[in-house]
Parts: sequence; structure tokens; C-alpha cells
Amino acid sequence: MRTPFTKYALAGALALSLAAGGAVVAQAALTKTPAEVTAGNYDLDSGHGKITWSVNHFGLSTYTGQFVNVKAVLKLDPANPSASTLTATIPLTDVAPNDDRLKAHLQTADFFDTANHPTATFVSRSVTVDSDDANEATVVGDLTLRGVTKSVTIEVEFNGAGAVMGAYKSGFDGEATIKR
Repeated sequence: MRTPFTKYALAGALALSLAAGGAVVAQAALTKTPAEVTAGNYDLDSGHGKITWSVNHFGLSTYTGQFVNVKAVLKLDPANPSASTLTATIPLTDVAPNDDRLKAHLQTADFFDTANHPTATFVSRSVTVDSDDANEATVVGDLTLRGVTKSVTIEVEFNGAGAVMGAYKSGFDGEATIKR
């Protein structure tokens, strides 16, 4: 539940469009079935993957922005999804809000303190596929921000996978809420 005065709440859509490492696999069409996805390590395609966030500002308005240049690796095991892992490094200096004054303020010790903590990290601890919908999963992991590590739950939806523009790719959307 959001309160009117939340200093910082990140409700992001973690849009992961990941390109497979290793050999390119030819596939005639995209699949929407997670069990049909090629197993392997998928690196975030920075042109398509980013973290979009919004924060309630005193209950009067909503700031939005993105973290760009995020590095992430998904180790995907479609035969045993619970063995899959997700790690991400988020460069806090690359925050892109819709207001230049806010960007400057987010860099200060009031928020991210990028002089001392230039990145945040996420490391998954568990992946649980929804028993009612194989295209949805819950990823629980540790988010480290400003040297403080807290558990975060990301609700993930599988969008599809297949050979696109010369490489095998797998796409996901995710959403999480954090409070600082």
C-alpha cells in the first residue's frame, strides 16, 4: 500500500529483453510457451531492457523515470525454472527522470548517494512459476541499494522467445515495489 508521503517508492516495470549468449539458434516462429525456450545464459539487451519507475510526490503528482545502461544476466533453465537465476547491476548515475532538478537531487546523499554508492545490485534467491499460469513467475531476491540489502519480490511475465534479428531472444516484463 502506498502512503501519500513516501520519500521513495520504486514501482518499476523491469522490462527484460534478453539476447542469448553462445550459438544462435534458428527457430521459425516465436514461442509463447516457456518450456519451449532454449536454456542458457541471456544478457540484457540494453536497447530494449531498462527499469522504469514511478514515485508518488507528496500525494500530489507522480514522477517517472528510467534507469538505463542496466546490466543483467538471466540463467534460464526452462526444464527446471526454479533453478534459474537473475542478476542485475543498475548504474544509479544513469537515472533518467522527467525533471533535471530531480536527477541532480537523486544523486545526492538524500537519495542514492552516487558519490559513495554508484550502483545497485539485484541477485535472485528463488524463482517460482505460478501454478495457474506458466507464463507468470515470482522472483525473490536481494536488492542492495546504498550498501543496504533488502528482499524484493518481482512479479514476472514471460512475453515470448525466438530468433529475432539474427539472435535468439527471450522477453519478460516484471514489476516490483520498494520503499526506502
